[in-house]
Amino acid sequence: MSVDPEYLGDLDPDDPRTPSQQIANKLRAAILTGKLKAGDKLPSQPDLAGRYGVARETVKAALRVLQTERLIVSRQGSGSYVRAQTERPVGLRPHIEAAFERPHVSIDFSGFSGETLNNMLAEVLDKVRAGRLTPESIRIRLMTSDTSSAMALPRRVGTETAEPAIVKRADRIARRAVEGITEAVHELADLGLVKSASAEVRVHELTPAFKLYILNSEEVFYGLYPVVSHSIRLGGESVEVYDLMGKDTTLFHFSSADDEETSNSPQFVREAKAWYESLWNTIARSYSE
Repeated sequence: MSVDPEYLGDLDPDDPRTPSQQIANKLRAAILTGKLKAGDKLPSQPDLAGRYGVARETVKAALRVLQTERLIVSRQGSGSYVRAQTERPVGLRPHIEAAFERPHVSIDFSGFSGETLNNMLAEVLDKVRAGRLTPESIRIRLMTSDTSSAMALPRRVGTETAEPAIVKRADRIARRAVEGITEAVHELADLGLVKSASAEVRVHELTPAFKLYILNSEEVFYGLYPVVSHSIRLGGESVEVYDLMGKDTTLFHFSSADDEETSNSPQFVREAKAWYESLWNTIARSYSE
């Protein structure tokens, strides 16, 4: 099945990345967001070269990147195809940007602190400020642990609970992330760049074992937090702690639009949304700055 290359957008002359990197990014985003599905044939190299106004070697370089990432396969004399996939680890960043291409954006997050989401949103919101992404409304809900109280993690190796200095450090990191997201979102509304924008935060006492993202009520990204031992600076000395490593979490993607008979994705999306609402509306409470 071929796909109209119009779905792939245009190159951005202000983007510092090379044309081959931009083409690879657009194709990757089309695959990861389901615009190109398993078994779909990519536009031919000459078509892509003409579409983007680049040399064929530039297109070949972009396709090599996707082959290395095992997103596509090339068949001699036939072309390039999206590799058949089941639920597998994915990168969240292209999906968040794709979510902001819609008129109305919603992101629900549940996890430890929101630090990773804050980092990923920074560049996407910059594109909204620059007028390269133009949603009409943005609604973000963050549901995180209450890092102002002692939890099972993070804690010093060899102890049962977190000491006050570790609690304070975790709370500082979490507040920086949460406030970074809420301030950036509200700024867009204050500047008149979107018609409406909201960012609501609630906290609870649970120490999370996983992180969850729900994009536009249609896509879910789920990953388990690995517990690792690593060193931090505390009171001028190096301290070994057990901690949750959000940046090392492998995310798996589930979509309500997946119509394969053997896929559990639509059911997982429904259950994840129901779980989120149940926690949000029961033991989660308003975040206090």
